[in-house]
Amino acid sequence: MSLMANLYVGQSGLTTSQNALNTTAHNMANIDTAGYTRQQVSQGTRSYQTLEKNYHSIAWKQIGTGVNYNNCKQVRSQFLDASYRQESGRAAFYDVSLKAIEEIEDQLQELDGAEFATSLNNLWTAVQELDKDPCSAVNQSALVTRANEFLTRAQSVYSGFVSYQDNMNETITSMVTEINRIGERIREINESIAGIESGKQEKANDLRDERNKLLDQLGEYGRIDYEEDRLGNVQVLFEGSSFVSLGHVNHIGIDTTLVSPVGYATPYWEYAAKTEINKSGEKVVVSIDGGKLFDLTQAVSTSTNTDIGKLKAVLLARGDHNATYHDITEDENYYNDNIAQSVIMNVEAEFDQMIHIIMTKINDVLEGAESNPAFLDNMAGLPSDFSLFNVSNTEDTVNYDFNDKKKAGTILTGFTIMNSEVNPILVRDPTVFTFRTIEGKEDNATTTELKKAFTSEEYVINPNVATRNNFITYYNSLVSQVANTGDVFNSISKAQEETVSAVDAAREQITGVSSDEELEYMIMFQNAYNASSRFINVVSEMLEHLVTTLGS
Repeated sequence: MSLMANLYVGQSGLTTSQNALNTTAHNMANIDTAGYTRQQVSQGTRSYQTLEKNYHSIAWKQIGTGVNYNNCKQVRSQFLDASYRQESGRAAFYDVSLKAIEEIEDQLQELDGAEFATSLNNLWTAVQELDKDPCSAVNQSALVTRANEFLTRAQSVYSGFVSYQDNMNETITSMVTEINRIGERIREINESIAGIESGKQEKANDLRDERNKLLDQLGEYGRIDYEEDRLGNVQVLFEGSSFVSLGHVNHIGIDTTLVSPVGYATPYWEYAAKTEINKSGEKVVVSIDGGKLFDLTQAVSTSTNTDIGKLKAVLLARGDHNATYHDITEDENYYNDNIAQSVIMNVEAEFDQMIHIIMTKINDVLEGAESNPAFLDNMAGLPSDFSLFNVSNTEDTVNYDFNDKKKAGTILTGFTIMNSEVNPILVRDPTVFTFRTIEGKEDNATTTELKKAFTSEEYVINPNVATRNNFITYYNSLVSQVANTGDVFNSISKAQEETVSAVDAAREQITGVSSDEELEYMIMFQNAYNASSRFINVVSEMLEHLVTTLGS
């Protein structure tokens, strides 16, 4: 090889060492940058110059032509990335579920249900006092007052549940908007990476860092699968369906009219929805049956990965309507498929069932007493079905069953928390019910039946529970169920946090930048740069000597 060619050998060493130093400096500058991945220079030898091929020799006679800067790669583990994104999604699922339970506990007044439990106990005390002296105007007034307090407090608790559902509904819309934004940004980064790397000159590692961070965020919203092609494009599946593909994003839409009877948001794949052109020439969605994002009737299980993502957790917790006792009593299969897995709708239905039973039983007892002539005389001019509680709104529109077309549009009636009131006539005059027999004696038979209604253990909180309760223990069972569910979610959530932390720590050991390690690399590349510089100086001196000698 000529001396001039050796200058290019030295030059390749200078260039490669300089690039390696630049990469090391870039790592040091981003040591505290969130989401940054350590970069590493890959070096190799340039093609050798072969002087002689002798197949009897161990090696051919070859001369090296210098060092080659192959590429600058990211140091990542695909396995740890996939594990982190799955486990962080599962952690987000149980974190949302736990927060929903905690909100329910707050509405029930801190586990023991202090305020509502007090109103229930006060009603029971009023019934007991009435039994002692049924004809006392004070005791009769106390019964009506406590009944009104009881129903008002129940309506306040239930309104709290509904308000929380409304807040979660707004959260769903925000989540879907953010998921679509992430998808669009990933598509843009795919195009930028493909454009930069198509020249085979450099790696768009900083863009890859941003894309990896977006994939981490997307993994918290739901179950994702992804794969990078040879051009640097990442194709993403979200909940098993194509989300980001080559140059395209399948957006998630929000429906508020076709599924939920109260207008709650239901996410769906826009490309899979059935559309029609209306009279105004606009495209409208007429069905999302084939494009629903989730099947919320599936059992939540870690083994089948149906417990991943906070979007699904919010949808499950919120449900699709404000549940009442109808959701428990009308159809057991419907309850198990659509209500049981929603922590809020389940408690709403159980709580409403308790209030429904109490109001219905009290009315039944008093309506039985109305057969007493003394009652009839005292109630002259009043309705024949006069009772303590009234249905203030006969249309219970939140209980339409849109999953069963035979029942769709059917109005379900009966006492629910939000459609009931204490009889306004009794509020004005609590002594309308005299609790006196035709002979003028105290009607202890009716008050005894009222006490029996409170103490009779014949009520279950839902079809999957065999234990029977009375009015007081029913509420205690409901609160205990909430507490137990919260304890389970709390344990799972803490375990998931530890799992995510462990995976993230293992990933950080690979992707993170160590200042000590980078300083070692910097010294090494600096020495390599100095060696290449010295090599060029030596060759230059040799050339100068030859030129000077030959010239003289």
